[in-house]
Amino acid sequence: MAPDLNKASGGSGASKNEAPVKAPPSKKKEEKKDEDLSEEDLALKQQLEVYVERVQDPEPGIQKLALESLRQEIRSSTSSMTSVPKPLKFLRAHYGTLKAHYENMAESDLKKYLADILSVLALTMSAEGERESLKYRLLGSEGDIGSWGHEYVRNLAGEIAQEHTKRQTEEASVHDLIELVQQIVAFHMKHNAEPEAVDLLMEVEDLNILSKHVDKTNFKRTCLYLTSAAKYLPGPDDLAVLKIAYEIYLKFGEYASALQIALFLDNSQYIKQVYISCDDLLQKKQFSYILARHGTAFELDDDISADDVDREVLEEIINNTKLTEGYLTLARDIEVMEPKSPEDIYKAHLLDGRASAGASVDSARQNLAATFVNAFLNAGFGQDKLMTPPTDSSSGGSGNWLFKNKDHGKTSAAASLGMILMWDVDSGLAQLDKYFHSNDNHVIAGALLGVGIVNCGIRNDCDPALALLDDFVDKEDPSIRIGAIMGLGIAYAGTQNEQICSKLSGILSDAKAPLDVIAFSAISLGLVCVSSCNEEVAQAIILALMDRSESELQEPLIRFLPLGLGLLYLGKQERVDATAEVSKTFNEKIRKYCDMTLLSCAYAGTGNVLKVQNLLGHCAEHLEKSETHQGPAVLGIAMIAMAEELGLEMAIRSLEHLLQYGEQNIRRAVPLALGLLCISNPKVNVMDTLSRLSHDTDSEVAMAAVFSLGLIGAGTNNARIAGMLRNLSSYYYKDATLLFCVRIAQGLVHLGKGLLTINPYHSDRFLLSPTALAGLITMLHACLDMKAIILGKYHYVLYFLVLAMQPRMLLTVDENLKPLSVPVRVGQAVDVVGQAGRPKTITGFQTHSTPVLLAAGDRAELATEKYIPLSPILEGFVILKENPDYREDL
Repeated sequence: MAPDLNKASGGSGASKNEAPVKAPPSKKKEEKKDEDLSEEDLALKQQLEVYVERVQDPEPGIQKLALESLRQEIRSSTSSMTSVPKPLKFLRAHYGTLKAHYENMAESDLKKYLADILSVLALTMSAEGERESLKYRLLGSEGDIGSWGHEYVRNLAGEIAQEHTKRQTEEASVHDLIELVQQIVAFHMKHNAEPEAVDLLMEVEDLNILSKHVDKTNFKRTCLYLTSAAKYLPGPDDLAVLKIAYEIYLKFGEYASALQIALFLDNSQYIKQVYISCDDLLQKKQFSYILARHGTAFELDDDISADDVDREVLEEIINNTKLTEGYLTLARDIEVMEPKSPEDIYKAHLLDGRASAGASVDSARQNLAATFVNAFLNAGFGQDKLMTPPTDSSSGGSGNWLFKNKDHGKTSAAASLGMILMWDVDSGLAQLDKYFHSNDNHVIAGALLGVGIVNCGIRNDCDPALALLDDFVDKEDPSIRIGAIMGLGIAYAGTQNEQICSKLSGILSDAKAPLDVIAFSAISLGLVCVSSCNEEVAQAIILALMDRSESELQEPLIRFLPLGLGLLYLGKQERVDATAEVSKTFNEKIRKYCDMTLLSCAYAGTGNVLKVQNLLGHCAEHLEKSETHQGPAVLGIAMIAMAEELGLEMAIRSLEHLLQYGEQNIRRAVPLALGLLCISNPKVNVMDTLSRLSHDTDSEVAMAAVFSLGLIGAGTNNARIAGMLRNLSSYYYKDATLLFCVRIAQGLVHLGKGLLTINPYHSDRFLLSPTALAGLITMLHACLDMKAIILGKYHYVLYFLVLAMQPRMLLTVDENLKPLSVPVRVGQAVDVVGQAGRPKTITGFQTHSTPVLLAAGDRAELATEKYIPLSPILEGFVILKENPDYREDL
C-alpha cells in the first residue's frame, strides 16, 4: 500500500507545486529539480508529501499519525532558524491543499492540530497583511508556542500588533489576543528578549502585565530598556512607562535607580516613598547626595527618619554643605590649588607683537574682562591673585583691583569675590562683609550679589543670605536693589521660598520701581519658583507685563519678564497652556516673544519633535527687522532637542540650515543655540561652525559665536578652543567689545581650572537639573541682545552661570563620608540598551584612583570588588561599603 501512496503523493505534489505556473511543466524540468536535491533532502521531500497525502485520509487514526509526524518534522527544524527550514520549503507547495482540507474538516482536536501546523507554515507562505499565522494560531490548540521556535513567536508578535490596532479602530474585543500576548511575553522574558516583550506590550497598550514576568535576573535590563524607550514616546505614554520602571525598581530593592526616575518625574511622593521603603541609613545618605546634585529642595519628615541625629546628617548632605570640601579635595588631589591669574590664560607671549602690545594698556573694559576671567578661573578655590591676595603684599589687598573698575564694573568685581569663595558660606560671608561698609553703591550691590553666589545651591537652616539681603531689596538705589534681588534669586533658586516670593511679587506691582529692578525681580521669581507652576507668581508677572508702557516694551531688559514667566513652567509641558492663552492678550510688541519663550521653556528637555517643528516654522518666516521673537524660537529648538543624542544631532543640522537661509536676527541666535546643545562638550563639527562664525561680518553673530565657543568648552581646558580664542584675541585686538567677548570665553574654557562643568544634565545624561538649565537660559536670553545687556551695564547677568556650575568629579567616600581612594576605570560610555549578554558599558578606559574627573560622555566603574557602590551611576559623591564576600588573593 505504502509504495503506491508514495507514487501518488509525488505526482499530486508536482501538479500542486506547479499549479500557478502558466504552462504545465515538462517532465524533464521536474526531474532536473529533484536531481539538484541531495538524497537526504529528496527522501525528506517525498516523506513530507506522503504525510500531506495521509492528512487528507478519511481514517482519523492515519490522519492523527500523519499530523504528529508533520508536527515533529517542523518542530525539530524550527527550533533554531538560520535559513528557511527544509520542511517549510518543501511544504510550500502543499500550503493551499492543507488550507482547503482544513476548511472541509469537521470540528475536532485533529482540526486544531492542523491549524497549529498551518500557523507555522504561514510564517513563510501567507500573503503580506493576511495575518494567517495569527488566524490559525487562535483557531489551533492551546499548546506551548515556544516549542515552534523563536522566529515563529516574533512573527506572531508582529501580527498581534497589527491585529490589535485594527480591532481597536473597529472597537472589537481583544481578549483572545491578550491571552496570547501573555504567553509570548513569558517566552520572551525567559529567553533574554526583554526589549521584544516590552515592545509588544507597548503595542497592545498593556504594560502592567510586565511586572508579573520580571524577576531578579532580568529586571535591570528590562528597566534600562523602559527608561531609554521613554525618551522617544509621546506623552502621556512616556510617563506611564517610567512609572512602571519605578515600580519594578522598588519591587526589587534597587532604590537609587527608583529615586532617579522619581526625580525625572519630579514627583515628591515617589521620592518620599523611596526613602520610606529603604531601611538602610547609608543608602539614604546616598539618596541625599543624589538629591543635592539635582538641586531639589526636599523636606525630610519623621516618616523618612525618626531619629533626629540621622535626620540632621541627611539634611546636611541634601543642603550641599559638603560640596566645597569635596571640590577642594579633588583640587588638592589633582594639584591645582595654586591660584592663577588671567594672564596665565591669555598667554599673550604666544601671540605676535601687535596684540600683546595692546594688551598691556589698562582700560576699564579690559579690567572688567579680567575680573570675569579671574572669577571663572578660580571659581570655588577660595583664593586668587586679584581679589584675595595676602594683605602684606605690595598690591595692598583686594581694594586695589576693585577700584581699577569703573562704576557698574565695581559691582561685577565685588561679586567676583563671591564666585571665588563659591559654596564656602562661612568664609565667603566673612570676606564679603568689608564691602558692606563701602560708600560706593556699586560695591555694595556687588557684595549683595556675591552673597547670593556664595550661597548658590547651598541651603542653611539659619538662611544667612535672606537675612543679609532682605533689607537691601527696598533701598532706593536701583543698583543696590538689583544686587540684592539677583542675589536672592541665585541663592534660593528652586527652593520656592514663600517669603522671597511675596517680597519680589510686591516689587512687580510697584508703579514707581524702574524697569531694570522689575526685570530682575521677574527673573529671580522665575528662578526661586522654577518648574513650580506657581499661579500667584505667574499672575504677578503677567500683571507687571500688562502695566508696561509702549516705550518700556522697546527696552532690551523687557525680555526678562516673559522669561521669568517661562521659568515657572520649565519642563512642565501642557501645564503652560492656560498662561499661554493669557499671553495672547499682551501688547503685540511682546506677544510673540512671550509665546515663543513660554513654549520653549515648557517643553525644555522633553525632546518633543512636534514642538521643534512648530518653532522651526516660526524661524522660517522672513520678517522685518523690528521683530525679536525668532531669537527665543531658535534657542527653544536647542532647549527642547538637547534631551537625547539623536534629537541633538538633528537639531545641529537644522540650525546649519537656519544659518544659510535665516534672517539676521535668527543668525545671531544660532551660535547661542549651538552653544547650549553642546554645552561643556566640545564637538568638533560645532567647534568648526562656531570658529567660522566668529569671523562673521555681522559683529553680533561674531560675538555670539565667540561666546558660544566658551560655552561648549566650559570647564574642559580644551586646547583647540583655547588656541582659537588666543588667535581671535589677536585678530580683534582693536575691537574692544569683541575682545571682551573673547576674554569671557577664555575664562569659561578654563572654568574652575578645568574642574567644573555647566552641563545641566547629570546621572549619565538622564536627569536635567531645572535650576542649572534656568541659569543657562537666563544668560542666553540676555545674550540675544549682547550690546545692550552684556556689553552695557548689566554684564553681571553672566553670574547666572553659577547656577549651572558643578564639579565634574567622581569622589568616593567611605561609610563615615570621608574620602576613600579606590581604583576606577574611566572610559567613553557605550549604549548597551537591548544588547544580548553582558556587554561592556565603557570603552577605551584608563584606570585611575579616585577622585577623578569625568568629561562629557565619560562613565566610570569600580576596578575592584572590595567595595560595593551604593549608587548605580558613579558620578559626584558615591558612598562605598565593604563587600562582605570579598576575599583578597593570597
